[in-house]
This record gives sequence, structure tokens and C-alpha cells, in this order.
Amino acid sequence: MKIKELKSLIEIKHIDWLTFFAPIILTIMGILTIYSATRPVFDTSHPSFYLRQTIWLIAGVCAMVATSLFDYRKLLKYSYSIYVAGIILLIVTIIFGHKGMGAQRWLRIGPLSFQPSELFKIILIITLSKYLSTIRTPLSYWQTLFSFTVFAVMPFIILYSQPDLGTALMLLIIMMVMLICKGIEKKLVLYTIVLLLIALPLTGKLIWNGLKDYQKNRLVAFIDPGVDPTGIGYQIEQSKVTIGSGKTFGKGYLKGTQGPLRFLPEKHTDFIFAVFAEEWGFVGSFFLLSIYILLIIRGFETAYYSKDTFGTLLAIGISVMFLLYVSINIGMTMGLMPVVGVPLPFFSYGGTALLSNFIAVGLLISIRKHRFSLFY
Repeated sequence: MKIKELKSLIEIKHIDWLTFFAPIILTIMGILTIYSATRPVFDTSHPSFYLRQTIWLIAGVCAMVATSLFDYRKLLKYSYSIYVAGIILLIVTIIFGHKGMGAQRWLRIGPLSFQPSELFKIILIITLSKYLSTIRTPLSYWQTLFSFTVFAVMPFIILYSQPDLGTALMLLIIMMVMLICKGIEKKLVLYTIVLLLIALPLTGKLIWNGLKDYQKNRLVAFIDPGVDPTGIGYQIEQSKVTIGSGKTFGKGYLKGTQGPLRFLPEKHTDFIFAVFAEEWGFVGSFFLLSIYILLIIRGFETAYYSKDTFGTLLAIGISVMFLLYVSINIGMTMGLMPVVGVPLPFFSYGGTALLSNFIAVGLLISIRKHRFSLFY
């Protein structure tokens, strides 16, 4: 047997099938929920969201397979170029992007539109992993400052300008976790905490003044949902009503009312978990969360078993991203977090997010698979 054939057999044998099938199951469940949430009640027209998501599922699975068969270590060579391209895409979006719901986050190419910020999450994780993997000792002051300036400040300003505050904050958190996992000098951590505490009042005021009216309303509604239950607090209150109405076992598939009767806004995107909880109740929600937990734990386990620093940091970044996605989305539908426009991964309607998430899972599979490589 040739060396190339032996290598292929080893790699196929060690594919992580749990990580492979988990996002597919989640997406199929999401498509079924999208179908239910958008089904007609008073007329016969049914929006084609579920059909579009099915097409994106096929494209996402193809992307995941291709990425999982790709040697993730080859990204080391092209990561900085990819990062520059990602920054350019974000800037182009601000200038020429399509506006929708108070934000300018989409680019159109013919009949297709996509959201560059969703792909940029993966790009940032890859590039930051490359940079940190080249540093052998705990990060010094200047290395940390450089990391924040290049990989945090610049993307944050661009995303904040769209505005896409949810994605901007997610990138900051992902970066901080990756820096901590890489290792930072203890005195630097202390200095950073003190500096943040001093700068918090001024920074908070600047951010608040820069927010759009709808973003301010979301924060006010989170702090006091009862301040305007028929206005700015309506979405959160209606979401909690929808989730609570599912009780233990739910009303049953296609028997939910809050979504189809249009009581719940954004029922097939950011608030799709509420529709699912109404139909499947606590038991169904627990099952759904179990799949997410399995995927996230598997991701951190992949980071633990990786044979190189780049793979470890890449898996940590992706796993933290999924953890934030799930925590923030479900938290905001339950009124535990402010509404920031973060979708539920593999579940909410959205082609770019689905495709980028499948690519991320493909990278996890590639990292886990190559830890058994005899040709490292």
C-alpha cells in the first residue's frame, strides 16, 4: 500500500462522526422549526425560508466535508492574507452594503446576499491562532497591545459602525479567552483590570452615545421589561410567554400559535428557540441543548488532544464561539440577556451564518483527525 493511500485510510478512520452529525441534526431540526414558525394561518402563501435553508444545508455539509478533508495546518501560510481580505470585505460592506432593519451588514452579488461579519468570525480565530502560536512564552505587554490593536480594535470599530454590536462584542470575548488560554503575564492581567475599571465610565458613556435608538431601547427593555410591554419590551415579554406556554412536553409540532399568528417578532431568526420551546416544551429544549453541549464539549476536547499550538487555539476559539452563540441567543429569548441580534447556530434562518458554522465544524474535525497523523 502506498504512503498516500495509508494516510487517507488513517484520516478517514479517525473522523469524529459525533461532531460531523451533530450540526446536521441541529440544522434539520431548525428547518422543521422554520417551516412551523412561518406556516400560513390566515392565507395559503407559505414563505420559502425553509426551502432556502435546506439549500444552504446542502452547501454547508459540502463545505464541512471539504474543510474536514483539508489539512488545517496549511492555513498557517495564508492566514494573514485571509485576514486582510476579511477586513476589506467589512469595509466594503459599510460603503456598499445593503441596509436592513437599521443595520448595514449584507453584501449583494446578483441575486445572492451574504453577511461578511459571519465569515469574519472564523477568519479572526484562524489569524489570531496563527499569531499566538508563533509566541513561545506568555504574552508580554507589547505583544498583548499589538494583539488588541490589530485583532480587536480595528474589527470592533468597523463592526460597531455597521452597526453590529453583537458580533463586535463576541469577537472581543473570543479574543480575550484565547489570549488567556495562550498565557498572559500576571502583572499585565492586574494592570488591565485596573485600567478597565478606570476607563469603564468614560467608555460606557461613549458607547451609549454611539448606539442607535433601537439598540438603546433593547438595553432599556432588558433592564426593565415592564417599562413598555406593548412597545420596546414587547419582544422579550412575548418570547418569555411563548417559551412558558410550552410547559413540560410542549404543544406538539405544528401546534404552536405564537409564531404563526405573528405574535412573536423574528420568529424564524433570532427568536426561533422560543418557537421550538413552545412546540416541544422543556423536554424537547433539554434534548436540543444536549446536542449543543455535546458539540461544544467535543470542541474543547479536540483542543485538549491537538498536537500543535495552532490547532489547540483554533479549536478553543471555535468552541468559545459556539458557546457564546448558544448562551447569548437562548439567554436573550428568556430575558436573561439583552437582545443583540445573535442567531442560534445551525438553527436560526440565515445562509451565511449556517455556511460559516459548518466550515468551523469542518476545522474541528480536521484538527481532531490530524492528531493521529503519522506524517506530521
